[in-house]
Amino acid sequence: MSVFARSGCGCRRHAPVPVFTMTVFFFPAKPLPRLRPLPLALSAAAFLSMPALAQGQDPSSGPGPAAAASASAQEQALLPAVEVVGRTASGAYHTDEAAGAKTDLPLRELPQSVRVITRQAMDDLGATRLDDVLDYVGGVSRQNNFGGLWDNIVIRGLPGDQNVGMATLFNGFSSGRGFNAPRDLAGVERIEFLKGTAAALYGSSEPGGTLNVVSKRPLWTPSHSVEAYAGSYGLRRGALDTTGPVGENFAYRLNIAVEDRDSFRDFVGASRQVIAPAFTWKLGRDTVLEYSGELLRHKTPLDRGVVAVGDRLGAISRSRFLGEPGDGDVTVENRTHQFIVSHEWNAQWRSRLGLSYRETSINGFSTEPHALLANGDLTRQRRFRDYQSDDIAVQAELQGTVRTGAIEHELLLGLESFRFEMDTLMLRANPTAANPYAINIYNPIYGGARPVPTANTDTFERQRNTAFYLQDAIKLSPQWRVVAGLRMDRYDQSLHNRRTGATTQQDPASTSPRLGLSWLPLPQWTFYANAGRSFRPNVGIDVAGAGFSPESGRSMELGAKWESADQRMGATAALFDIRKRNVLTADPGNAGYSVSAGEIRSRGLEFDFAGQVTQRWRLNASLVLNDVEISRDNTLEVGGRLLNVPKVNGSVLAVYENAFSNGQRYGIGGGVTHMGKRLGQARTQAEADAGKAAFELPSYTTAKLVAYWRISPTLRLTLDVDNLFDKTYYTSSYSRLWVTPGTARTVTVGLQAKF
Repeated sequence: MSVFARSGCGCRRHAPVPVFTMTVFFFPAKPLPRLRPLPLALSAAAFLSMPALAQGQDPSSGPGPAAAASASAQEQALLPAVEVVGRTASGAYHTDEAAGAKTDLPLRELPQSVRVITRQAMDDLGATRLDDVLDYVGGVSRQNNFGGLWDNIVIRGLPGDQNVGMATLFNGFSSGRGFNAPRDLAGVERIEFLKGTAAALYGSSEPGGTLNVVSKRPLWTPSHSVEAYAGSYGLRRGALDTTGPVGENFAYRLNIAVEDRDSFRDFVGASRQVIAPAFTWKLGRDTVLEYSGELLRHKTPLDRGVVAVGDRLGAISRSRFLGEPGDGDVTVENRTHQFIVSHEWNAQWRSRLGLSYRETSINGFSTEPHALLANGDLTRQRRFRDYQSDDIAVQAELQGTVRTGAIEHELLLGLESFRFEMDTLMLRANPTAANPYAINIYNPIYGGARPVPTANTDTFERQRNTAFYLQDAIKLSPQWRVVAGLRMDRYDQSLHNRRTGATTQQDPASTSPRLGLSWLPLPQWTFYANAGRSFRPNVGIDVAGAGFSPESGRSMELGAKWESADQRMGATAALFDIRKRNVLTADPGNAGYSVSAGEIRSRGLEFDFAGQVTQRWRLNASLVLNDVEISRDNTLEVGGRLLNVPKVNGSVLAVYENAFSNGQRYGIGGGVTHMGKRLGQARTQAEADAGKAAFELPSYTTAKLVAYWRISPTLRLTLDVDNLFDKTYYTSSYSRLWVTPGTARTVTVGLQAKF
């Protein structure tokens, strides 16, 4: 099934050929450059023909004895070769598994801090988007969200490129390349925050941490649910989740969500449609083919938020929109298709071969602040963006156990290769004396003459990568674990500027090691240490036309873990020290150029707790103290802070469950989040030397109310109130002119039915 498919010649300069692909939404699709139709055709044929495939399979070819131990993982996990299923207590916030760790070691034994947001936690929060859960993960802060067009966070205070969003994984494949709409959670089973460097497994990444989203997998027991939500600012959302077997060897799952909403922001609404199909097909006694797809369309105006007058926020209402309503929506489309073939060779060894194909795009006009004048007039620039990308990746892994005397090794050997291509066209019109394209922030009048933007950026970028990685999880004794890893990456990167005809090429290589040690002195306690290195290629050229050296990171961590005897509660405390070098900074001798000479340091202490405290209470809590500073730079203040990173943040979520006398169950709870003050605009060394005050976003504390009533065994009514006391706060900023206000109080009522 190829929903939102693209067709035609594949060139953006030709008219799109309308495609009607699924009657549930009735909208045409747009062409993507360089469409490779094979993966889409395979997924379409496979998903639509699943009844025939299942019925045509010989029932005698079911799992044999060698596969029995891993049957549950093969049936429910996209990464069956690395995921251990069944240790998580039903309905818990705490889990002892993470597919992204690529090892069968329980998380309690892993020498790394890993925070998992379970499906239960998402449901308790009433979360429908990734942004809804971020406040309840320690060490996570929001960054520039590109006017509401994507998610962008940092973990442990170390940001990536503000212009491309955060690096993420989807079922173990990179999903950070390209342009990603705010993630919907309709098809998500859990979210794994792998703290510290993950480059030894995944290559290019930030040393502060990596986020892995795990999708819902097909079940072998029929289950169907529908959900409907309504709420403040015209929220309307419907969702479907259906799964079950078709024959003895084939199971499917289909998640669909449709949403429309306005906003507390004037003229800013959003609509989205999500389709997430999946299937599991047992090809033989020991071989399984799995497919997982995600097709998303998100439409909303690009909204840069409010402005600060001098260093003062609150001079205008948090609802004031400073763009131009006549620009209409910007459309973000994502299409992901993943195939995994897993095979169990014997009781000790198994392998997986995976293919991931992704297409992303952004298209639309926007009006954005340029400069604020003393009389309150805000000059603006107008932009048009047509960004498109495609990304194909292949992974091959062999995993198994061997013994050397009394020592057990769980070995993982992997190969990965990807090709990523990105086509970027941006037109821009800057304000002029003749046409400042201005609006008064105190008394806005919309609908003025809009300037016609002209070509500003027109580039084509290609990245190719080949990597080999190795991980050994070693059980030295009942009390000692060692995890050692190494990944070697070779990049080939080119950037062609169509406006100048210039092409820049570079082929950086990197080796990323990792070593961790765990000591388990008591059944419920673990003490650990780890160290690792990471890298991330820099994009662009220096004054001599040469490419930049990649960013390099070094991470060290000491920590302790505790898990209750019944495995329903767990806590982690960690000390970390991270440094990132070769960060791009201004070339002091050549204005307008950069050099890779900057350095950032992050140190901190974090604490996470999650679990079923009693039969009736669930609790999630976090607290982080983080000191992040610029240790070397040619322009920014040395010793200064980074944008949007607080020194303190924390949260608590608690839910109480019980039953009425008639047996109907209910739950009520709430959450409190705190975010410390943050730098709101980069501060230069010259500003610091002159004594100019830094622009800061104030700290804030917000509260949330959650409740549910199970009317019957199959029907549940929910209530969620965000920002209970209607606090005015600001979640992130790029500058004094681009400040994102937090959401006003919103009330959402939901009805969920299972059958």
